[in-house]
Amino acid sequence: MEQTSNRFLSLDVFRGMTIVFMIIVNNAGSGATPFAPLEHAKWFGFTPTDLVFPSFLFAVGNAMSFAMKKFDSLGTGAVVFRIFKRAATIFLLGYLMYWFPFVGHDATGWHLLPISSTRIFGVLQRIALCYLFASLIIYFIKSKTTVVIISLLLLFGYWFILLIFGDHSDPYGMLTNFGTTLDKNLLGDAHLYHGEGVAFDPEGILSTLPAIVNVICGYYAGKFIQEKGKGYETISKLMLYGFLFIFIALCWNMTFPIAKKLWTSPFVLLTVGIDLVMISALIYVVEIKLWNKGNWTRFFTTVGKNPLPIYLFSELLIVALGWIYIGKANFNDWINTAFFQVIAPGAIGSLLFAISYMLVCWLFGKVLDNRKIYIRV
Repeated sequence: MEQTSNRFLSLDVFRGMTIVFMIIVNNAGSGATPFAPLEHAKWFGFTPTDLVFPSFLFAVGNAMSFAMKKFDSLGTGAVVFRIFKRAATIFLLGYLMYWFPFVGHDATGWHLLPISSTRIFGVLQRIALCYLFASLIIYFIKSKTTVVIISLLLLFGYWFILLIFGDHSDPYGMLTNFGTTLDKNLLGDAHLYHGEGVAFDPEGILSTLPAIVNVICGYYAGKFIQEKGKGYETISKLMLYGFLFIFIALCWNMTFPIAKKLWTSPFVLLTVGIDLVMISALIYVVEIKLWNKGNWTRFFTTVGKNPLPIYLFSELLIVALGWIYIGKANFNDWINTAFFQVIAPGAIGSLLFAISYMLVCWLFGKVLDNRKIYIRV
């Protein structure tokens, strides 16, 4: 993602808050069940944790609204090349992240982890694809009305595909929805996510279609803020649209359930609506009331300036620490058992580990920020 302009501190804070919360919910401490709001909904339903990833996509769209201004001075070929290059780089980083640490060890010794069992799709891969298609749609289709129609086609088209081609007795089931069938046929079980205990990928091929709309909405929200400025009219309209999207999502939920792992269309509208309300609140607090004199915003902008490297760091470091063994336990389990679960047993200890780990990642971002290192792709 591109760094947004300093004129809109609220957008930088929003992006930083998203990354901070993402690290916390992705790295709960072992030894206890985390607090329910810090876990994804089992299937249907919604928790605060379910908001993190779509907010990241929304922030990608925000950043696009600034970055795409640079395309005005470039030819079509150069623009398309840049879009595909950025998407391919992010996709490859996501793939390598899941392959990391590339080697394994068993009774026969060290060996290279086979590509044949590496997950192909995932978080960064979905970001890459959503960025790719959202950028191409917005660049080549100048009419906002036409883009809105395409967005509606993506949302309703996804719904109809699930209903028509999925198991008619349970079109929204984990293993019976058409998205899972498509992933298994095109990618194979070995290349899918197995965190649910079965071959099912929450970032699969088909569910990427509605996720594109999260980026498109983020783009137009960012563009609207730039055009209208940081006044009460801006926040009132953003909040109005936000509550409208939430209302529509809750109504649609009666026939098409809200589900993050299936990335249903009402889930898209719900998360976009909440993001719009959050953005309007941040504009009011940070840009209008100027409640940032204590520099609390700097904590989040430190992360927001380098979202991709900090996210990669958070994912790779936890894997690397898992390779360090103290006795019979790896470092992550050992420090939770010997320290966090001792000082605060249960969910609180799990949360303290997650916050502590987030602060380690924040320090990495602080080092980059102090040295004026901003890594973009």
